[in-house]
Amino acid sequence: MVFFTELFSYKRGSLAKIWLAAHWEKKITKAHVFECNLETTVEDIISPQIKIGLRTSGHLLLGVARIYSRKTKYLLADCSDAVVKIKVAFRPGQTDLPEEGMEAMFKAVTLPEDFTDFQSQLPDLKYRIIPQFTQTIR
Repeated sequence: MVFFTELFSYKRGSLAKIWLAAHWEKKITKAHVFECNLETTVEDIISPQIKIGLRTSGHLLLGVARIYSRKTKYLLADCSDAVVKIKVAFRPGQTDLPEEGMEAMFKAVTLPEDFTDFQSQLPDLKYRIIPQFTQTIR
């Protein structure tokens, strides 16, 4: 087990935070949780650079599960806060408009019905010469 000390003894080691999460879950901070890249960590556990025992890989996977659990709790808390803020911002009956500005005027909402543009005659395209193509025809 001497060869495992390099992976877990350094605070900046790739698996040190995972090992810490597996054994001292209370010491893991929010910053440590967000610094961990679980995808690369699991790849390191599955195909390590050095041999890892079955018991050690089990401890590391427990750390991965605990960090993943913390990440999902933080995400749920953030989403819940966002939903509460949205509900407060858009609650029914609460508007910032003055009483006279609650309804829009008819002219502000509807466009005038002016269909005179469609009555004009379109040019006859049958005899129109396009200058860019006249050189290739000759």
